[in-house]
Amino acid sequence: MSEKTDTFRPGLVSIITVNFNQTELTCALLESIRQQDYRYVEVLVVDNASADNPYQIFQERFPEVKFIRSAQNLGFAGGNNLALPHAKGSFLFFVNNDAELTDGCIARLVQHLDSTERAGIVSPMICYHPSTAYRPPSTVHRLPLIQYVGMPRVNPFTGRSNMEGNGQEHRGQYPEAFTTGYAHGAAMMMPRNVLDVVGPMREDYFLYYEEVDWCERLHQAGYSVWVEPRAMVWHKESMTMAELGTRKTYYMTRNRILFMRRHFGGWRFVLFTLFLIFVTIPSNLFRYIRKGEWGNMRAFLKGIINVIIR
Repeated sequence: MSEKTDTFRPGLVSIITVNFNQTELTCALLESIRQQDYRYVEVLVVDNASADNPYQIFQERFPEVKFIRSAQNLGFAGGNNLALPHAKGSFLFFVNNDAELTDGCIARLVQHLDSTERAGIVSPMICYHPSTAYRPPSTVHRLPLIQYVGMPRVNPFTGRSNMEGNGQEHRGQYPEAFTTGYAHGAAMMMPRNVLDVVGPMREDYFLYYEEVDWCERLHQAGYSVWVEPRAMVWHKESMTMAELGTRKTYYMTRNRILFMRRHFGGWRFVLFTLFLIFVTIPSNLFRYIRKGEWGNMRAFLKGIINVIIR
């Protein structure tokens, strides 16, 4: 990809999003991009083999968008990677199609990457979209509800991490950018020259863990991972997660083990395997049996078996 460097225009941001059977969600994202004050952008929409080709809709409503149609569903990483040969920006902004940008989001992310040495990737603060955010009946103030404002690196024993700030109301308690373990796949910006060093996301994950794996590779290459809370994105995650069903269970299980095998080898993987055998597997099987979630139980076991025999 480095051979395309001479076509880049300094400051240009290539915004990449992947659509799969959610044309109206994608249109809402595109409209929010139009409202940004940072105008030096190009927008690329990859359609991941949706049942109905949305090309005509995007052409009529958003003629400025570069539309790329995949013949098959390539997953999260594969869909995003398909746009890379067509992207001319010196910054690459990967945004989920179920997100919407708030005022100043792009400008603040660009400014941070442009002014921070060895910054490899930056995510904005991500808040649950008001249309999907859970609110207890006792909630009085309708402040944004945070989903993500950073994520520590995974525990090498349990293979787990957690999203910082999840469930908190945004009251300005995160006033400036700071380093973190992992970016969030719903919205993350990377300089193109960093991509040329670390390469694109691995496509064999298909769904989940792609950005976590990517950030581990960034750390290993000597780059830092950041979150910029002064940039904010709304995320309608519940609208998409509800449709995944047992696929989420399968990929979360499979990819967690695959990720740990790749990045926490040797004695650390032995400890993780012991935790998996004696804690993770029994506790999950008990939960699925107790709730009668037989589909999830099968997906869970399939995820373990498939990654072991690969």
